[in-house]
Amino acid sequence: MYRSHVLVCGGTGCTSSGSAKIIEKVKEEIKKNDLAEEVCVVQTGCHGLCSVGPIMIVYPEGTFYSMVKEEDVPEIVSEHLLKGRIVERLVYDQAKGMKSMAETDFYKKQHRIALRNCGVINPEDIEEYIGRDGYQALGKVLKEMTPDEVVKCILDSGLRGRGGGGFPTGRKWQLAMGNASDQKYVCCNADEGDPGAFMDRSVLEGDPHAVLEAMAIAGYVIGADQGYIYVRAEYPIAIERLKIAIAQAREYGLLGKNIFDTGFNFDIDIRLGAGAFVCGEETALMTSIEGNRGEPHPRPPFPAVKGLWEKPTILNNVETYANVPQIILNGAEWFASMGTEKSKGTKVFALGGKVNNVGLVEIPMGTTLREIVEEIGGGIPNGKKFKAAQTGGPSGGCISAENYDIPIDYDNLVAIGSMMGSGGLIVMDEDTCMVDIAKFFLEFTVDESCGKCTPCRVGTTRLLELLNKITEGKATMEDLDKIEELASYMKQNALCALGQTAANPVLSTLKNFRDEYIAHIVDKKCPAGVCKSLLTYSIDPEKCKGCRLCAKNCPADAITGERKEPHTIDPNKCVKCGVCMTKCKFDAVVKK
Repeated sequence: MYRSHVLVCGGTGCTSSGSAKIIEKVKEEIKKNDLAEEVCVVQTGCHGLCSVGPIMIVYPEGTFYSMVKEEDVPEIVSEHLLKGRIVERLVYDQAKGMKSMAETDFYKKQHRIALRNCGVINPEDIEEYIGRDGYQALGKVLKEMTPDEVVKCILDSGLRGRGGGGFPTGRKWQLAMGNASDQKYVCCNADEGDPGAFMDRSVLEGDPHAVLEAMAIAGYVIGADQGYIYVRAEYPIAIERLKIAIAQAREYGLLGKNIFDTGFNFDIDIRLGAGAFVCGEETALMTSIEGNRGEPHPRPPFPAVKGLWEKPTILNNVETYANVPQIILNGAEWFASMGTEKSKGTKVFALGGKVNNVGLVEIPMGTTLREIVEEIGGGIPNGKKFKAAQTGGPSGGCISAENYDIPIDYDNLVAIGSMMGSGGLIVMDEDTCMVDIAKFFLEFTVDESCGKCTPCRVGTTRLLELLNKITEGKATMEDLDKIEELASYMKQNALCALGQTAANPVLSTLKNFRDEYIAHIVDKKCPAGVCKSLLTYSIDPEKCKGCRLCAKNCPADAITGERKEPHTIDPNKCVKCGVCMTKCKFDAVVKK
């Protein structure tokens, strides 16, 4: 029995900041201080507050250390673990004087279901998952419930797909259950491709057994004995922990033959994606699992009728599955009591961009955007104003400050021209050019289009050409009409959701920030000072001291002037790199 547990984040974010070395150093220092019998070191998944990692939490006190470095470890061990004196300088600011992490602004409005074990257990130890009621839901389903009863529970809970479409999960399972076949499959979509999204990765890294358990439950419901997790190859930690979890589940008899002595057989294998964004679309994903080029197919027939190898198949994403065991154990009413009328439960968001508390959050549906950004996210850095938030990635749209207080759920986001998507939430401040943001997402979509259908392959390229004209100051007002016409055609005719929604970032910014588009076209100015082609740099003679620092660092030799005399910038030579502004100590360089 240990008197203290030291939990160190082992998610990708903290690992990239050196948490693996910190763990080894803690073990080394514990051994050096003869504490190996008293203190247990646990590598966990993501705690969520990625902006202050690496994170270390010491229990039973619940002391929350942030931005820990390897050289801090000896002090933590000798002072805190040996002498019982908390190292105040390393305690996360908001946690000072508090009894637990849950009291901090970042955590107190969250409600963790999909993330309940992330940052709490060692994801590479099945017994820690079992100790947190792991696999009890599977046992309950196999021993006490019929497939129809399970489907009713999931339907009554109101769980909708967390991968973007929001289709009722129970309905999807019901459709596959009703189609007779000699073979059926259960698939998990872990091909998280949205820029700035890391929700599914974090669940797999922190609680892989929850997904395995849910997939086995789904297999029992529809009559499948084989599952596949399609995970992007760029997630090495998630893949390794999935492999460990699958091997452990097989060893404990929780995957494989005759699970819980019920005669139910179910196993899971991993398939690696090669990084194609289009493989997040269900038919393209299944085509890829079959070993073919990842391209979508027309629907119907839907996968529940003809999916993997033309057999009935269900596909849900990681977060959707992570909710299932808790719904089975706690009941449909428990889950349905959270959220809004049509969007039940919670949603995990990867909160990023211009916000102080970058990280992973799980909030009840219906929480407002303002609460997420200002309270959980800690507001915008440097006192800047909120301008917009992008949800749904390249398929979503930008939410303006006008809708800052909108409750976040599936229907509200669609109503204002955005969408839930898988859960990326990128915050933008007043220095962001919305035309440039639309171009960024469209460049991504152009690269990721599989090229199978003309509306997407050609349409996205033409849209990008129009946006380039605008940011270069070469467009006319008629080009805005062309954008809207082309976007409408793509939405109606593209083969899959990638092409159908590719124009959403453009349309939402055009709707909410039309004045910025007009400024680019009519005034040949970028109001945010971002689009290089429309920028001009000049030097204020009143502020310039003639120190020549700007001239010395200008890569184009565009700055002239005598020492201690005001300098000037030749606009014909200026490459608009901004080095002069960065180097000037007197704020004399002006960007317009």
